[in-house]
Amino acid sequence: MSDPADYRPAPGTIPTEPGVYRFRDPHGRVVYVGKAKNLRARLSNYFQDVHGLHPRTRMMVTTAASVEWTVVRNEVEALILEHTWIKQYDPRFNVVFKDDKSYPYLAVTMNEEFPRIQVMRGERRKGVRYFGPYARAWQIRDTVDTLLTALPVRTCAPGVFRKAERQGRPCLLGYIDKCSAPCVGRISPEDHRALAERVCAVLGGDAKGMIRDLTQAMSDAAEREDFEAAARARDRLHALRDVLDRNAIVLAAGTDADIFSLVDDEMEAAAHVFHVRDGRITGERGWVVDKPEPLEAPAMVAQLIQEAYGEADAEELPAEVLVPVAPEGADALRSWLRGLRGAAVAIKVPARGKKAELAGTGHQNARQVLEQHRLKRASDLTTRSAALQELQESIGMADAPLRIECYDISHTGGTNQVGSMVVFEDALPRKAEYRQFSIADGTDDTAAMREVLTRRFKRYLEESQLPPEERESARFAYPPQLVVVDGGLPQAGVARAALDALGLEQIMVVGLAKRLEEVWVPGDDFPMILPRGSEALFLLQRVRDEAHRFAITRHRGKRGKAMKASALDDVPGIGPERAKALIRHFGSLAKVKEASEDQLALVPGIGSATARTILQALRGDGGMLDS
Repeated sequence: MSDPADYRPAPGTIPTEPGVYRFRDPHGRVVYVGKAKNLRARLSNYFQDVHGLHPRTRMMVTTAASVEWTVVRNEVEALILEHTWIKQYDPRFNVVFKDDKSYPYLAVTMNEEFPRIQVMRGERRKGVRYFGPYARAWQIRDTVDTLLTALPVRTCAPGVFRKAERQGRPCLLGYIDKCSAPCVGRISPEDHRALAERVCAVLGGDAKGMIRDLTQAMSDAAEREDFEAAARARDRLHALRDVLDRNAIVLAAGTDADIFSLVDDEMEAAAHVFHVRDGRITGERGWVVDKPEPLEAPAMVAQLIQEAYGEADAEELPAEVLVPVAPEGADALRSWLRGLRGAAVAIKVPARGKKAELAGTGHQNARQVLEQHRLKRASDLTTRSAALQELQESIGMADAPLRIECYDISHTGGTNQVGSMVVFEDALPRKAEYRQFSIADGTDDTAAMREVLTRRFKRYLEESQLPPEERESARFAYPPQLVVVDGGLPQAGVARAALDALGLEQIMVVGLAKRLEEVWVPGDDFPMILPRGSEALFLLQRVRDEAHRFAITRHRGKRGKAMKASALDDVPGIGPERAKALIRHFGSLAKVKEASEDQLALVPGIGSATARTILQALRGDGGMLDS
């Protein structure tokens, strides 16, 4: 813990203009980002008597070791820069609204040549149109199944699409008219993209044009006495209306609005939003947040709006944003949203009418989100805190190990060796910081462990000398308090020796052996046996199992590639590059074996003579598959 007085800037050196500031810990990692109209006035609040600060603010300023700032021209620039840095640095003390669960979206992949509809969760991808979110994945699948009757756009995975393309026949959905079968050329890429655009329009609530066209087509077909065509138009019209009826009409037609609600207390908050398009609820979403510093409702609403729209596409922003209270810096937020949408966005507080009623329903949902989060978090926080404290006491550490790194080695008989490093912070996995290491074949386990640790911590020593700006993007710039290795005393001993050789005696090392789950501390003659119900043991097991899973996944991939290429290694005239080209073109070695001589000859770098040689080598002299 540091003393804020040690790094407090002289008041006269802090500018009074708008700007964004960053607090960094002793290793240079950004732990908090904030913005201010007046940097001097804002920063002075952090350097008062620490006992008068909010508990979480006190923890932040005592964790930090330095503060820096960047002056900007106005509040809009400060808002944009703050949002960018929060996303870039992921500071542990910032208010960041997080989904209370991973909501599924209905996505249309407009970034592909033949767009497809699918269920997506997690981070958004560029060029993909998202609709929702939905409360349940089955709601999306039910909607898609009905929608395909009217708009038979592609839904298959890339592998299925390529297989149908090679075989020249569509899958089942193509035969039952729930896919337009672009894989076999039934529809051109341009027409299929236009079909996908119509899907996006319908899901966005704009189906009037399509309903009008289908109604007219049905009438025209009936007048021509083409009753089959009339029946198809009728079925598509019913399917389209069925999709629209699934979304409740809550506001006047033509209304596009997002209605936010917030439930807030001293330490936590929860938020909820209804997405309304053309008067219909097209999706909803909930967030929960821990408050590292005391924030009033207007500041919370401002943060919520930034989180909701920070990565949104222009077409996803509504004309109206309804909030429970006017946000802090409302004018700057309006300017920011106008820049994102390309048109004005109104920010209002509904006082009466249907919008206020819907906001009341959202408030009830937000309260439920917070209550469910508290029940889960009370158990989770208590468990994680107990695990870290128990681990600290069991292995004799001065402080709780807030960052734990675990290492494992995976191989098959000494070949295709891979080392894995997983990271847990505050007893939770931090997957963005996982790393993998390739190791030369024939290296034994202990030597491989020494190599991995030496490579990792040499990089730490190098990167720890970088300027703070460069250190943020470095891969190994931050050390753990505890290193866990998968194995017993030999593995723990070699890990300890590797760190000592680099002068890193302050980093604690333990080994976790699989047989009896003994915890080995280098230098001790006997292992530590933690109780079976111990939270510390559960944490160590979870860390070790995650490292093992991560290593096995990489090892299997490396082994699979080696096995694919090895069958072609002995074919005369086929080197590594040609072997890779063949596997890449056909997808697998089995497909290479099934290919004809003409098909093989089409692969770049493979002529007729080489194709014949490949068939003879893989199938036998007669060109037939071996029995």
